[in-house]
Amino acid sequence: MKRYKALVMLEDGTHFWGYSFTVRGETFGEIVFNTGMTGYQEILTDPSYYGQIVTMTYPLIGNYGITHEDMESERIQVAGFIVREYQPFYSNWRAEKSLGDWLSENNILGIEGVDTRALTRHIRLYGAMKGGITTETLNPKKFLEKVKESPDYVGRDLVQYVTCKEPYYFGKKGKENYKTFKGEVKYKIAVIDCGLKFNQLKLFTERDCECLVFPAYTKPEEILSHNPDGIFVSNGPGDPAPLKTIVKNVKELLGKKPLFGICLGHQILGQALGATTYKLKFGHRGINHPVLNLFNKRVEITSQNHGFCVKKEELPKSALITHINLNDQTLEGIFVPDLKAMSVQYHPENAPGPHDSIYLFNSFINLLEGKIENLYS
Repeated sequence: MKRYKALVMLEDGTHFWGYSFTVRGETFGEIVFNTGMTGYQEILTDPSYYGQIVTMTYPLIGNYGITHEDMESERIQVAGFIVREYQPFYSNWRAEKSLGDWLSENNILGIEGVDTRALTRHIRLYGAMKGGITTETLNPKKFLEKVKESPDYVGRDLVQYVTCKEPYYFGKKGKENYKTFKGEVKYKIAVIDCGLKFNQLKLFTERDCECLVFPAYTKPEEILSHNPDGIFVSNGPGDPAPLKTIVKNVKELLGKKPLFGICLGHQILGQALGATTYKLKFGHRGINHPVLNLFNKRVEITSQNHGFCVKKEELPKSALITHINLNDQTLEGIFVPDLKAMSVQYHPENAPGPHDSIYLFNSFINLLEGKIENLYS
């Protein structure tokens, strides 16, 4: 395994040295951290991470290799990957190749030997910020100039880079090049793809649903022309504030069909209801975030990946707050009974992560059937 000396630079001039265990080159993005001990493949293929350089806080990464069926999208989405120690010798009967080989094949910079505890502590204290990785410009002053000139993460519409280009069908047999519902199962779900994860579609099909997946900017009348039973607005990357067209479309869909949003979909619903969003200092990224279900008072351990949040004080009175984050009291879920609309900020599809909140997919099925009692019990 070849290793190349590498420089990790933050926008404020803080920098760290390490070694690339993949390819040579340069990359730029918002540097964030994830506290999960496992799930690196799902993290790397999660479209919500598009445009970000992800730091894993757990010190040993790569020991179970890469398995194709664990992909959460069709490609690697991150701009770069930072670990303390990379393990090239994997042990997993399902694995098909090493993490390093997979990243190299996809021309993704993976860096090891970095003091990830110090890097994480810096982000926690000063906030997530622009950064870069290079094996080419090893002069810190010169590379800092490049980092400062790189595109900002805030204020950009990143959904355009991860949404599907054409509608497609997803059913019991997986993804098919089919442009409408087949009507072979009980429920028809129209999916607005802002950067969805495959496990969300799989969980719907396990519940006797078929999905028709639409590009994020599809007009409401096109979606409704297929007469879906419900609408799902997926997760996705970046700042929700610039997504004016998607928010407008979702606002037009509200009340016409039951609606369920996850992560960015939750933020889009919040904006469609009249609230605004704000950037968290360093975000929530990990698989052990405690959330309180306000209806049954149970604590759910959740998988999270977001850097923005809806201002709960700006929600209309018709929107009920269903979940709050126990670490910082931020909004984690809403339900609007009159509109049959529900959403959560976290990822109940558990890929990766715990299963505490998977019941929400059953709750949405109940909403399709008009059963609004005990949705969160």
